[in-house]
Amino acid sequence: MMEEKKWLDIPAEKFTFAQMDAKIHDTKLETKPIGYFKDAWLRFKKNQSAVVAFSLILVLLLFAIIVPFVSNMTVTFRDGYYKTVLPKNPLFASAGFWDGGANQQESQSGYDYLASIGVETGRDVIMKVKDTFVDATGATYYNLRVDSYYKVGYVFVNVTSDEYNAIMNYQDETGIQIIYPLQQSHLTDYVMGNGGANFWYTLADPSRTSSGAAVYDENGDYIPNYITSDNPAKADYRSQRIAGDDGGADGNTWYVYAQKNQAGYKVRVDYYEYFIYKNGFAPVFYFGTNVYGQDIFTCLAAGARLSFLLAICVASINFVIGACYGAIEGYYGGSIDIVMERISDVLSAVPFMVVATLFQLHLAEKVGVLPALLFAFILTGWVGTAARVRMQFYRFKGQEYVLAARTLGASDRRLIFKHIFPNSLGTIITSVVLSVPGVIFSESMLSYLHIINLETSSLTSIGTMLSNGQGYLSTYPHIIMFPALFISILEISFNLFGNGLRDAFNPSLRGADE
Repeated sequence: MMEEKKWLDIPAEKFTFAQMDAKIHDTKLETKPIGYFKDAWLRFKKNQSAVVAFSLILVLLLFAIIVPFVSNMTVTFRDGYYKTVLPKNPLFASAGFWDGGANQQESQSGYDYLASIGVETGRDVIMKVKDTFVDATGATYYNLRVDSYYKVGYVFVNVTSDEYNAIMNYQDETGIQIIYPLQQSHLTDYVMGNGGANFWYTLADPSRTSSGAAVYDENGDYIPNYITSDNPAKADYRSQRIAGDDGGADGNTWYVYAQKNQAGYKVRVDYYEYFIYKNGFAPVFYFGTNVYGQDIFTCLAAGARLSFLLAICVASINFVIGACYGAIEGYYGGSIDIVMERISDVLSAVPFMVVATLFQLHLAEKVGVLPALLFAFILTGWVGTAARVRMQFYRFKGQEYVLAARTLGASDRRLIFKHIFPNSLGTIITSVVLSVPGVIFSESMLSYLHIINLETSSLTSIGTMLSNGQGYLSTYPHIIMFPALFISILEISFNLFGNGLRDAFNPSLRGADE
């Protein structure tokens, strides 16, 4: 009562009319409207684990796309002398890891063998001597860190006359020596000075007859270099040595660089430099090589590209089939749903492993291994997507907004794709995204179990690489480590990414400030 009395005591002249002549209307929105997908993107960005997982997926995808185009090697590349070499990155050459080095124990003869390669080539095969010890028998042993690339040392190759001359010209032009003297143990018919033989005697220590041992002179010293552009006098002798002319009468010592045979000549080459000469690039394998001498870095990218392509194709096809099938089931219901659901039950009861095996046994001979695998994934792969879409349609088709749209004359097609399907999109997209790593993992499992074989001269897969590296897990773990690490990161990233998408596309969270 007291409050009312106060209002009555206010003079009338203090009251004025507001907006007498003004038009009152809604205020214009100053901000842009946020659509469904933009709202989902804003929520997705707030999920840090999903963003990191998405970034990792992009990195792996770019790795699979770009590496096969920029790498010096392809899947078809094989090198028998660089089998199982360790991962090497020139940036970490002095860091003590990722440098292509391996820890190994050698006896005195093994140490001398590796040391002789380093002295003759000028490259340190022994990266570090960790310690030495003498066993009970008095034998000395060395614990070394050895460069797995340099320890290949020297190999014997057969070349034609043209190839031999081309290598000689390359040596003269670059000053890099490739061909080294043959050792005494590898000469079958040799003389010193006159004698009319086709090749000349090599001074070599008879106790060092292995292919990697260095060549000694008569004083027991290493002879490091022979034919190079800075020693033209000896470079002129090469034609005489090959032709078998008399070159020893002047008292000089001659060295045999090539031994004639039916194919041309047998030569002893420094394989590291010979590799560069043949291929045009240095032997550097970032992830090492497998037992076939293939570059794991390139093979992994090629296998990942095949897996990504297969998984995306399978997920897309299964999404289209499953979405259409589940939408019809869930929207119309009744007898249509019963019949279609029984078909789905029959297909879902068929084990995928059985389908894939039968298709590989019978269909692969006609259409190929990859198409047969694709058909196996599609035959039953859409059933899960159809079940999720059906469940979502049963959930939303009775909602008020759907009934209102139907009352206003909306067609079945509009109701399905405009009103119900968008609200089911979060669950559907999540299932589709999660099916991608599922396909990759299934393909890897089938390849690992040798049910399918996607390996050809120009093709490989992650599962094939895992299968090939299984037997070398204890001796050369890098062969299986990188494919296993790749597929592990991929599986975890896709799961986190799928969970982020599920939350972002959840219609109940639209507009929520998380």
